[in-house]
Amino acid sequence: QVQLVESGGGLVQAGGSLRLSCAASGLTFSNYAMGWFRQAPGKEREFVGTTSGSGTSTVYSDSAKGRFTISRDNAKNTVYLQMNRLKPEDTAVYYCSAKFLAEARKSNGYGYWGQGTQVPVYT
Repeated sequence: QVQLVESGGGLVQAGGSLRLSCAASGLTFSNYAMGWFRQAPGKEREFVGTTSGSGTSTVYSDSAKGRFTISRDNAKNTVYLQMNRLKPEDTAVYYCSAKFLAEARKSNGYGYWGQGTQVPVYT
């Protein structure tokens, strides 16, 4: 049984930083690209970024580029999302997801999802 469990969310002031973690179990972690998506209230889920199984290839959305960094530790079956210079428009529920083999921007390519962690950013 595959499980993805996010942690690290919480209230943060604009301009601050936060690191989300996603611990995976029940799968051969290095065989899976790991993606981060987010969903703001009243909006559709949107792509934040993704990293390949080895972690050598990473792709970001335009809104995340330059502020967010995805990394992974395959020995710990964990992927991270480091978020810096947070803005109120980053407020959302953040989800990690797993996709077998190649990374992708579209959410429908990901077969496994975590339960999400909330990140409210206040001014």
